[in-house]
Amino acid sequence: MLPTELGQHIIASARRILLEVDCINQLAHNAQNPLAGNFRLGAFPTLATYIFPDLIPLIREALPALRLILVEEKTDELLRQLTTGVLDAALLALPIESDSLLETKILFEDEFMLAVAPGHPFATYECISQADLFHQKLLLLDEGHCLRGQALQFCRLHHAEEQEDVRATGLETLRQMVRAGTGITFIPKIAIRGQETGICYVPFAKPAPKRTIGLVWRKTSSRAQVLAILSDIITANSCAA
Repeated sequence: MLPTELGQHIIASARRILLEVDCINQLAHNAQNPLAGNFRLGAFPTLATYIFPDLIPLIREALPALRLILVEEKTDELLRQLTTGVLDAALLALPIESDSLLETKILFEDEFMLAVAPGHPFATYECISQADLFHQKLLLLDEGHCLRGQALQFCRLHHAEEQEDVRATGLETLRQMVRAGTGITFIPKIAIRGQETGICYVPFAKPAPKRTIGLVWRKTSSRAQVLAILSDIITANSCAA
């Protein structure tokens, strides 16, 4: 049975009260050492796999008393866990849908490159212009991935199209399909590491398509010091990459 309009307001108020109670409990728990205790950090799949390996040693060094719990989920689920108090913070592509409970901070920009097989005509290009993609068919991720939404938006703007008969469940599967010559796709720069065989990454002409990565947390969070240190670490690491 669905709740009435009054019931929905009561449920929303109850959630806010529970978040405030949780905030009070966290303040009391962290009073002695605000840089210690559990901290749950989320990220979506096309970012988590590539950002966490470099970040974890840096976070461990800067915050040795912090017990970091990592969560990899799609964006909608991360937002749900943030607003319900399950997560302390999440790395998300901005902007997010407006939510009065959440605070955001931009950390870095992650440009996309065009991934093609070595035999594809684009493999010889120094850079790809947006006009080059006119009526090109691109491999995209399955429903629910924010990278899919970003790629679709770019396709609509520049008259590219989705390759309808094939969708990948993850970025690595997408990369392997490019290697197999199944098609071409966008790959975020953060997912490209060193020399790879069987695939070419071609940069876009400026302004290149990109995604803005930010840190998102509840406005009622009691972990301000941890959040500030995490923000500095992630920003510095992205600038050095």
